[in-house]
Amino acid sequence: MTDGNQVILIDDEKSVRMAISQTLELEDFEVNAFASAQGVLDQLSIDWPGIIVSDINLPGMSGLELFEAVKKIDKEIPFILITGHGDISMAVNAIRDGAYDFIAKPFSNTDFLEVVHRATEKRRLTIENRQLRLELVAQNAPGPRIVGNTPGIHRLRQVLLQVADTGADILIQGETGTGKELVARFIHEHSLRRGKAFVAINCGAVPDSIMESELFGHEKGAFTDAKTQRIGKLEHANGGTLFLDEIESMPMSMQIRLLRVLEERRLERLGSNTGIDLDLRILAATKVDLKHLSESGTFREDLYYRLNVVRVDIPPLRDRKDDIPLLWQHFSLVAIAQYKRESEPLSAARMHSLLSYDWPGNVRELRNLAERYVLMGEAGSFEFDQIIINENNPGVMTLPEQMERFEKTLLEQELLRQKGSIKDTMDALGLPRKTLYDKMRKYGLDKDIYK
Repeated sequence: MTDGNQVILIDDEKSVRMAISQTLELEDFEVNAFASAQGVLDQLSIDWPGIIVSDINLPGMSGLELFEAVKKIDKEIPFILITGHGDISMAVNAIRDGAYDFIAKPFSNTDFLEVVHRATEKRRLTIENRQLRLELVAQNAPGPRIVGNTPGIHRLRQVLLQVADTGADILIQGETGTGKELVARFIHEHSLRRGKAFVAINCGAVPDSIMESELFGHEKGAFTDAKTQRIGKLEHANGGTLFLDEIESMPMSMQIRLLRVLEERRLERLGSNTGIDLDLRILAATKVDLKHLSESGTFREDLYYRLNVVRVDIPPLRDRKDDIPLLWQHFSLVAIAQYKRESEPLSAARMHSLLSYDWPGNVRELRNLAERYVLMGEAGSFEFDQIIINENNPGVMTLPEQMERFEKTLLEQELLRQKGSIKDTMDALGLPRKTLYDKMRKYGLDKDIYK
């Protein structure tokens, strides 16, 4: 059963609900049945992947009234009406207003299932096209890019684009080196605040003694060394975005003050009694589990829940190894442009070594290695020797899995080298066109990515 095989069924006759539910479940649909429209709208959202089947005549809100309410949530959710003979004209009018279809009682299971399958496929394509449009926006928009095509990165981009314009404060969680600041900048650049300041502060790098002044600013004479007025990071980010990295390192006293700012959107500089209204978004990042810290008493629980309205988790590189060839190409091209150096493409054997490594330093470690490779070549990159050692201990991968990984690497490297040209890749690898296409389909490779 897939997420796309969801059906909400509304009919006030219990025997009809049971019969239709059984018919759908035998076809591997997940059915959520209701006797009335009450509670149905709570199940829906803009990205809900299912369809709705509803009788027209319902107690309370009618099927047609429910259809109008559903359109306000997402007008592209397929809505199928079950009608009696006297309701057909109303159903026809509803179709003109955007309902997917209607089916008149009595109906055969075959006819009913045909309509349901078509509606389900339409919804699947609608969701898929929306995701592709989001991906297109993400890949072509100016500013930071989140590079990768693995399912985890696709989901990450979709979540970020969904929340970027909401204005909600966001908690970003990921291991060291996964790109938490990149994600924060991505959110800022895809929000309505993109024209305002993006202000970043590493809470773990600021001494506790100056943290309050750094965040809140101070007036002249507020303390011994306060010779001039200082605008703090919170005020400097007014209108834009404040990024608090390593939030887990913030002193408890500052956590209390930050919580008040989050709740009131207002601050006072040190040495001042005048409040300053703030219009800013807070993005906080952590490499540890803040919930665990809050339970142990080392991080304020109320601040954790205030920050955790929206949480974004960044997958570590070891969980997205299929992105390594694309990331390597990206970092290499950036380094070539930055240092104005030529660089040989990485051999398939070397790339296989990279794919076999666990990357404790995550994407940052890969980026640093790519830069050193551009500057010094393989001979000057000591890390390659360490990675090759790791290759001899490939963990739990079976021999067929290792062979498939190597074959995929060869294909990716050649597609990169030939800039996505199918003909040149065929010639270089000595493969017939159909064989090459079959292998690309098997490994989910798209020639357009390598152009």
